Amino acid sequence: MEKNRNYLVAIALSVVIVLAWQFLYMNPRLEARRAQEAELAAKTQAQTTTTAPAASTPATPGATSIPSSPTPLLPMSRDEAVARTARVEIDTPSITGSVNLTGARLDDIRLKDYRETVDKTSPIITLFSPSDTHDGYFAELGFVKSDNSGTVPGPSTVWEVAEGSKLTPATPVTLRFVNEKGVTFTRKLEVDDHYLFTVTDRIENAGTEAVTLSSYGRITRYNKPTTPSIYVLHEGFLGVIGADGSFVEEKYKDIEETPFVNPKATGGWVGITDKYWASALVPPQKTAYDSRFSHFTDGQSRYQADYRGDEVSVAPGQPVELQSRVFAGAKEVPIVDSYRSQYEIPRFDLMIDWGWFYFITKPMFKMMDFFYRYIGNFGLAILLTTVVVKLLFFPLASKQYASMANMKRVQPKLEELKAKFGDDRMGLQQAMMEVYKTEKINPLAGCWPLALQIPVFFALYKVIYVTIEMRHAPFFGWIQDLSAPDPTSFINLFGLLPFAAPTFLHLGVWPIIMGITMFVQMRMNPTPPDPTQAMIFNWMPLVFTFMLASFPAGLVIYWAWNNTLSVTQQALIMKKHGAKIELFDNIKGLFRRKGSAASKK
Repeated sequence: MEKNRNYLVAIALSVVIVLAWQFLYMNPRLEARRAQEAELAAKTQAQTTTTAPAASTPATPGATSIPSSPTPLLPMSRDEAVARTARVEIDTPSITGSVNLTGARLDDIRLKDYRETVDKTSPIITLFSPSDTHDGYFAELGFVKSDNSGTVPGPSTVWEVAEGSKLTPATPVTLRFVNEKGVTFTRKLEVDDHYLFTVTDRIENAGTEAVTLSSYGRITRYNKPTTPSIYVLHEGFLGVIGADGSFVEEKYKDIEETPFVNPKATGGWVGITDKYWASALVPPQKTAYDSRFSHFTDGQSRYQADYRGDEVSVAPGQPVELQSRVFAGAKEVPIVDSYRSQYEIPRFDLMIDWGWFYFITKPMFKMMDFFYRYIGNFGLAILLTTVVVKLLFFPLASKQYASMANMKRVQPKLEELKAKFGDDRMGLQQAMMEVYKTEKINPLAGCWPLALQIPVFFALYKVIYVTIEMRHAPFFGWIQDLSAPDPTSFINLFGLLPFAAPTFLHLGVWPIIMGITMFVQMRMNPTPPDPTQAMIFNWMPLVFTFMLASFPAGLVIYWAWNNTLSVTQQALIMKKHGAKIELFDNIKGLFRRKGSAASKK
């Protein structure tokens, strides 16, 4: 029993450290980042120079330079930037925006199905914005010229529309550019119902000699996410380098210090991801390419994921076709999975950060999504998924609580042995092992089931925190967004008083419910005899209550429900094995000790 308690204390302390990291480090960091963004915006508005010199991409070992267009130091509004260039409208069931004919750049994309806040009248999410804005974020495909190729399409090339007037899933658009050497570049743009663009470039050489050139692609963004990521979630650069290559993740701060150059590969993809949104380039899958993740400070500070393909030769009268894809949208699990299988994009599903327990986390989401599609409420789906997990682990939990019941049964014998052997620890251990052997008890049997459930807990945590399906998903009553903290607070009597509670005192209804269920669960077992352990057990529910107040409501609801099921499960199993349920005695003992201490004073 003592080993079991020590194990529980170790787990509890680990979780406290994790929660303290969120509460004491990440939340202040969020406030600091917001202040930094405000300061940056003020400095930008104070600039007097309107345009920076042409920004050439600095040479990076292992990567050849990719052309880059001038970037403004004094940005204009998004509407002004969109209006100043010729464009082709984009309209699909999922996105709206336009293609900039200068550079054939995807720099105006908004997501129809997602809004900035839970308010249904709030603006829809803006993903891509032109390079002339403060929040520039765009994808661009082009070519790098050789000595004999002449002018090739790049950032400043103005394409002409050869066919089509609006890009929709049913109506592709074809663009054309002809250079001074008679080389014709024809670009066919297609888009599906969701977030994937297919770009087919056809190069025709009407000259008398072969020309060589290279394709390139880049995703460029000026700003990092305003909300800092936490340890359970990667935001930054990512990709799969090569058809059978490894998955690569790089943080913004690491790339700010040193560019990351990927090895030459054939197949794969590179991109940039936020918590819920992402953009990715899928190069021609049969042509080798170099790729890198970089941060530039020449002119406009910017982050860039790019690739450059190997040179291809275009002989007269023998056209060459290159097909690339661009993903720009929400990281919806079924859609991302379908792109991996339909277009054979290697490991594309890893764009969603499933974490170390990928083999548990993703099936957990599948189960939750299955329930959601039948009942239409992700909160209820969380509750049902928790029930299924409890049922799956019932045999292990039964062994755990049976072991605890048996340990309680032989506790009087163990106490007698402690009194008999006194300070003779070796003799006491041998006598205790003999009792365990006689009674057929394994003192560690209660630890292993608990250890096996830890990965499942973190997998559930990961699903609730990172999947976009949870964003702005309502539960019941005041919980209208399972991905946001409980909006109520005890300071203003849960909304009855007309003022907002301070952030550090924000404590809603569901965190309080969770704290109560945790208190009850811990009182199902005897208070540890060690004073330090007893203090931890007494204060832990209160500490967790305040820590979880800033966590997504979906996680808090899950934890409260899981505690309730655990208490019920433990009570049933302990009763089955004839062990006394000490909940009420433990609660009485807690207040009795406090009363005794007060009377002595």
